[in-house]
Amino acid sequence: MAKLSVKDLDVNGKLVLLRVDFNVPLAGNQVADDARITASLPTIRHLIEHGARVVMCAHLGRPKGKPDARYSLKPVAEHLERLLDKNVGFSPETVGATAQEMAARLAPGGLLMVENLRFQPGEEANDAAFARQLSELGEVYVNDAFGADHRAHASTVGVTKFFTQAAAGFLLQKELDYLGRVLVAKDHPFVVILGGAKISDKLPLIAHLAKQADRLLIGGGMAYTFLKAQGQGIGDSLVQEDFLDAAKKLLAESRPGQFVLPVDHVLEHGEVVRDIPAGGKAMDIGPESRANFAGHIATAKILFWNGPMGVFEKPPLDAGTLAVARAVAMCAGVTVAGGGDSVAALRAAGVEDKLSHVSTGGGASLEFLSGDVLPGVAALTDR
Repeated sequence: MAKLSVKDLDVNGKLVLLRVDFNVPLAGNQVADDARITASLPTIRHLIEHGARVVMCAHLGRPKGKPDARYSLKPVAEHLERLLDKNVGFSPETVGATAQEMAARLAPGGLLMVENLRFQPGEEANDAAFARQLSELGEVYVNDAFGADHRAHASTVGVTKFFTQAAAGFLLQKELDYLGRVLVAKDHPFVVILGGAKISDKLPLIAHLAKQADRLLIGGGMAYTFLKAQGQGIGDSLVQEDFLDAAKKLLAESRPGQFVLPVDHVLEHGEVVRDIPAGGKAMDIGPESRANFAGHIATAKILFWNGPMGVFEKPPLDAGTLAVARAVAMCAGVTVAGGGDSVAALRAAGVEDKLSHVSTGGGASLEFLSGDVLPGVAALTDR
């Protein structure tokens, strides 16, 4: 990676401002899913072991630039404390005198979390004055918040202007490593699986990956825009009429057999059909399509998956998505998944730990793989 790494820094005794992605779901005052927290533990532990005095900052939810108790990071700090079996201080202020005093009192190996960045209007506005205040909490800066790096906010971009060294944490490095392998795809077959409801959300991603992918397996609601673009009857299935021309263009410019679409479908009441009847609504890919997709998945040297194959929140309409999850888990190549629904499906199938990498950043991973430069990554110090 061309950016400075946390392991390149001399952090002994220094205040390190660590931007993490702790935007996790809460159930009351408890963390409901700590995957994003545990993903940054290697960076946090490295800093502790090397004598850093660590000040962590993060956002949670959408409090719209003002304090909102529902989005306090205090339960997150308490959860992290249990994970590390180590005291984690908490500042009720994000920046200012209290946060600075608590940071100054940290001993080497000590940890402090400041309150939600988005309680401050300057965060999402990338306000220079707020970024300067934030920078006063550290001597060096480390970004381990891949999931927030597609946004030019004060804590990911603005703050770096006030540090001579701004480095990537281990999670951020891992994300860029695996997603970079997908982006350049030197090994073939390169197989991409895309699902979800709307083709509009993923047009740049499809267009960019189609340049290199050997197979694009399309499921979910977006498949029916492609099928209608081919002239097939789709009954009352989901379709984005405004994007039929875009779908036709992608298909016309593709290589023979590059796009693989469902050949059978599960209707809303569980009936499996090859031809969707008038008034029928397809809600999942059928058994033949699952087997066809699995055959392509098995051959992949590099594979990327984003998006469910159907309405997987409603069994038995989850069967297609779960079948794909299991097929991906059995693939011997480099397997990468991104996006909340794909992660949820992998977890439901019990195979989340079988992939090479499961990205913590849905939007960030899709923008990166669409060929976009992530502002939070670009702002880091070059190696």
